[in-house]
Amino acid sequence: MIDETAGRFWAATQDRCPGQLPERDAALLHATLLRLLDGGDDRAARLASLRVLGCAYRDLGWRPWHAAALGGALLAVPGVRWRRVWRLVERTAARVGDGPAWWPAEVVDHDRAVEGVAALTVRPLRRLPHRPGQAVPVCTPRHPGRWRWLSPANAPRADGTVEFHVRAVPGGSVSGSLVHEVRPGELLHLGAPVDSGLELAGGDDDLLLVAGGTGLAPLRALVEQVAGASTRRRVTLIVGARTFTDVYDAIALDKLQQAYDWLTMVPAFSDDPDAEPAEQGTAIGLAIHHHRPGQHVYACGPPAMLTAARRWLPIAGVPADRLHLPTLGQR
Repeated sequence: MIDETAGRFWAATQDRCPGQLPERDAALLHATLLRLLDGGDDRAARLASLRVLGCAYRDLGWRPWHAAALGGALLAVPGVRWRRVWRLVERTAARVGDGPAWWPAEVVDHDRAVEGVAALTVRPLRRLPHRPGQAVPVCTPRHPGRWRWLSPANAPRADGTVEFHVRAVPGGSVSGSLVHEVRPGELLHLGAPVDSGLELAGGDDDLLLVAGGTGLAPLRALVEQVAGASTRRRVTLIVGARTFTDVYDAIALDKLQQAYDWLTMVPAFSDDPDAEPAEQGTAIGLAIHHHRPGQHVYACGPPAMLTAARRWLPIAGVPADRLHLPTLGQR
């Protein structure tokens, strides 16, 4: 059952182009269009919304002449703004592949690992074709139409489940709901995965992975990808946190460390006087210490850490073509 406003949007679309929009998709599509037209989100969120709408354009078989019908169904929306958004959706559609606009996914596990951070495991109703290092637009019905980038923390699994790590950010209604409110049994919507700059490269070259906060998620997925490959490469994973108690994924990391002798785990505590001397410092500072020629370096974390990575890792000798940073604002 869709709400009254979305119902009017669907009925108006049906009048103008019958059969072009399934009723089950109307509410989410309507909310996403209105949110994008409102312009209330940051650039990363708008890119996530455009990714979803571009996939919907292809999935639903839209054509340029559908612009007038959909714009007319969106009551009280200025025509100039609608035409600008429609052009953006068309340009995005030209760059995406075929497939569903989104995947409904049931939350099957919700673990509040540390204060303000949750690990969510979801099971898409259809298998999500993701690869390690990619990013996925995610939306909760608690905030319809508000899409946010998240990176799977796992390589594809036999059971199709996907794990996401989320930190509640101040003022972030979507992240706050995902961490504090969403419970097993609820549905989320997942958009089509997209390359984020963190996909594995370099053949069998060794890797230096530098994680800060929930930036650990895509890098943990890369470790799992290496584990499943036939070619072994040595991997050093630096896990940055303020203190020991801020390391939210400690159990999974311990299991990885014990399972693979080619994996070296290095904690980096920026504000823990009780840490061992070799563990004290920022993630980027310890990355410079552990960097070896020939490694591909991947860094993912909060903006300040990425700024430091861009500045200091090249100075430390990391070539530009071996430094991999996220190109989407999913963190």
